[in-house]
Amino acid sequence: MDDKTRRDNGMLYCTDEELMQHQAKARRLTQKLNTMDRSDFEGIAEVVKELLGKSENTFINPPFYCDYGFNIEVGKNFFCNYNCTILDVGKVRIGDNCLFAPSVSIYTAGHPVHPALRNTFYEYGIDVTIGNNVWIGGNVTICPGVTIGDNTVIGAGSVVTRDIPAWSVAAGNPCKVIREITEEDRNFYFRDRQPDPEALADINRIIEESNDSNRFPVKS
Repeated sequence: MDDKTRRDNGMLYCTDEELMQHQAKARRLTQKLNTMDRSDFEGIAEVVKELLGKSENTFINPPFYCDYGFNIEVGKNFFCNYNCTILDVGKVRIGDNCLFAPSVSIYTAGHPVHPALRNTFYEYGIDVTIGNNVWIGGNVTICPGVTIGDNTVIGAGSVVTRDIPAWSVAAGNPCKVIREITEEDRNFYFRDRQPDPEALADINRIIEESNDSNRFPVKS
């Protein structure tokens, strides 16, 4: 069995020449992305599309780092802020309408705990899955094998080592669920602050026009 097949099946593998060539391509594209004029929004979007292979209204604020690029699957309307690192040895699946704050790190790559195994240079990659409408706070680290459910918020500075269910606010090291997201949350944007009448009218217009089952009118 070749190392690419072993890698893609979550088995122990070693990085061979073919895999190094794939990484070299990703490094050329991330180098191009990370040295572009930051105001060239269209150019950045084009490089991101080439790197990921699929992009529907996706934007990544450079710098951005990854191993392969093509192992990152993003849904519609993905926004990723500065200094994100994704080690996409395993698949990283990100749903629609997801937001990453600065310095988010996703690690699918890992190494055996015992040094006798680790020193053979065998490693592995275990997939990470992030659902729809998820907001990942700044400086969050997501470890191999984690699944984060739809509509969840991960608080800044968290280290996510286990699955987090849908409709949750979760934070900490290790990251744990703090509370569920409820209908009451739709009426506030930060702690006890409510939208002003002008913003509220525009929000409800956007919600009504979106035909999104997760969006419906906000109370005044």
